[in-house]
Amino acid sequence: MKTHINLSNIRETQLPEALKDDDVRYAEELVRRFLNEYTREGDTVLDPFAGFGTTLVVAESMNRIPYGVEYDSERGEFIRSRIHHKDNLIIGSSLEIDSFSFPEMDFCFTSPPYMARNHRENPFSAYREEGNYSDYLNDVERIYSRIKGLMKRGAYLGIEVSNLKNGNEVTTLAWDIANRVSRVLRFEGEIIVCWKTEDPDKYAYGNGYDHSYVMMFKKTE
Repeated sequence: MKTHINLSNIRETQLPEALKDDDVRYAEELVRRFLNEYTREGDTVLDPFAGFGTTLVVAESMNRIPYGVEYDSERGEFIRSRIHHKDNLIIGSSLEIDSFSFPEMDFCFTSPPYMARNHRENPFSAYREEGNYSDYLNDVERIYSRIKGLMKRGAYLGIEVSNLKNGNEVTTLAWDIANRVSRVLRFEGEIIVCWKTEDPDKYAYGNGYDHSYVMMFKKTE
């Protein structure tokens, strides 16, 4: 795969009214690109931060076997309504992902819940509890150390993420996550995703940017 790709930031499906205000999904085409590159039919695909189920739905449509974890119960039930492998979606915390009796995984693709350096809500509690950026990064590393145990040797993992720009403040979220995950998995490099939008006055991606990254890792041992 090239080190940069161009995609339209268009979601192919609509969310229910009750969930529309928090639409932070990536485009389905992004998932297809990576599943085509890194998987084949029958492979197991993991999304530890399943969100609204984009990775799981696309994986299933491509005859891959989806597995996922979603902390928020409303989102989790929505995901289950969209997939055939309903029992493969766990409503719970990814900090406990090694206790869910998942099979070995061929590929992992996700976008974690974001946190800016000055935020005080813990993303891994669906922003309902207090937290801080240092603890957040510790949890990211802890989660991926447990995901590592689920992956087949030689398996790849992709993390879609961006830095965050708010006024004059920039949180180097993408680079910080890559740094922490690289402590437990081999960093293979980044793929820049350049997003297109029909409105030239808006950032195509959000968070002050027109691009995001997919940070690629590999389990080598």
